Amino acid sequence: MRNIFIAIIALLLVGCKQDITEKDLAKINGYWEIEKAELPDGNKKEYKVNETIDFFQIKDKKGFRKKVMPQLDGTYLMNDLSEKIEVEMNDGNVVFNYSTPYAKWKETIVSVSEEKLVLKNDQDIEYHYKKPKPFSVK
Repeated sequence: MRNIFIAIIALLLVGCKQDITEKDLAKINGYWEIEKAELPDGNKKEYKVNETIDFFQIKDKKGFRKKVMPQLDGTYLMNDLSEKIEVEMNDGNVVFNYSTPYAKWKETIVSVSEEKLVLKNDQDIEYHYKKPKPFSVK
């Protein structure tokens, strides 16, 4: 009986995984603010204030990510540094292959919606993003 219960729970967890399609990639374009990082041991790091925000641009399975800095007038300050992205899609799994002149790494999309994005890196750290709320002191 215990084995059946464990099998049912495992099936539910596997069945809840979001299949990411090429259409879902368009939801990633734009600005994303990190909310928290979840470590493999269950610990979490909350991000209350972010000095930088990630800007993603993906088209035809290629694109980039830049770190941008929100300004008091509601705009974003960008520099020329960016991380190239090549998108790899296999059976509902989507992997971002990043590269810079200095490093290469991967992140898997766990889930994506209009307001939330979860990426998991090779060290099994999950990064939870949300759409930033615009602010201005005008």
